[in-house]
Amino acid sequence: MNKMPITPAGLKKLEAELIHLKGVERPNIIEAIATAREHGDLSENAEYSSAKEKQSFIEGRIQELEVKVNTAEVIDPTKQKGGRIVFGATVNVVDVDTDKEVTYALVGPDEADLAKGLISITSPLGRALIGKEEGDEAIFSAPGGSRTFEILDVKFVEIDVS
Repeated sequence: MNKMPITPAGLKKLEAELIHLKGVERPNIIEAIATAREHGDLSENAEYSSAKEKQSFIEGRIQELEVKVNTAEVIDPTKQKGGRIVFGATVNVVDVDTDKEVTYALVGPDEADLAKGLISITSPLGRALIGKEEGDEAIFSAPGGSRTFEILDVKFVEIDVS
């Protein structure tokens, strides 16, 4: 199974969700199913059907999170060095067409949140930035067409994925 890079904070977030699902959501849904069973005919019991559906979702998410946690390759951005963009880099770029400066941190797919400036290394922009250095241009396909960003700065700092 392929290892997926993740920041230490990203792994903690996944582990916290897994603990919550196993320790809180799973027992709650088991109780809800038991309560719904007490209401009689299960074939016409919407409460029971809803609870079983939620249980299925919770169990599926638990399995998904267990795989992600077990196959995670934790990479601490603060321990990275050099000027080349790799996983965990915080990159300041300028859009050459609009002169708008933006800062992005390259993270794993489970941590990505564009609104917070966290982009996945598997996204078109993330793939375009990997391997580049300060002064290079990253060209990628966006929904509105081709975009070009000039890399102004590359640093390795702690990334907040909360």
